[in-house]
Amino acid sequence: MSCPFCRIAQGELSAHLVYEDDQVLAFLDAVPMAPGHTLVVPKAHVERFTELSPDQAGRLFVVAVKVGKALQEVLGAAGLTVGVNDGRVAGQGVPHVHLHVIPRFPGDGGGSLHSVLPYRKLRVAPELAAQVRASLIAQGS
Repeated sequence: MSCPFCRIAQGELSAHLVYEDDQVLAFLDAVPMAPGHTLVVPKAHVERFTELSPDQAGRLFVVAVKVGKALQEVLGAAGLTVGVNDGRVAGQGVPHVHLHVIPRFPGDGGGSLHSVLPYRKLRVAPELAAQVRASLIAQGS
């Protein structure tokens, strides 16, 4: 198995674990963007965010909330940026879903998730909303 996150879950690679249960691991990012930058990952190999089961997605976010609270307490972080890079085009470096929990501090020089793409004046697309609603209905949601 070549997936580094699966290898961490199997105990084949070391990581600085901050949390583990039967479904999820959380460990410090090897190349942190801020002190305490943590990755929350499912133990099961899932490459894409949209491939997570509802239970897996829920568990990831439950753990991310716990880890985020702990990071804020321990580091005195004023906030958190939480995000997922889904797919190579979005900057996903390891093809295994991982949720970034990044502590934020006043004056840290970082931006919001809105800074990922350059600002463009796009119009709201009601027809797109209708298409997404129809897709969700077709999925049984």
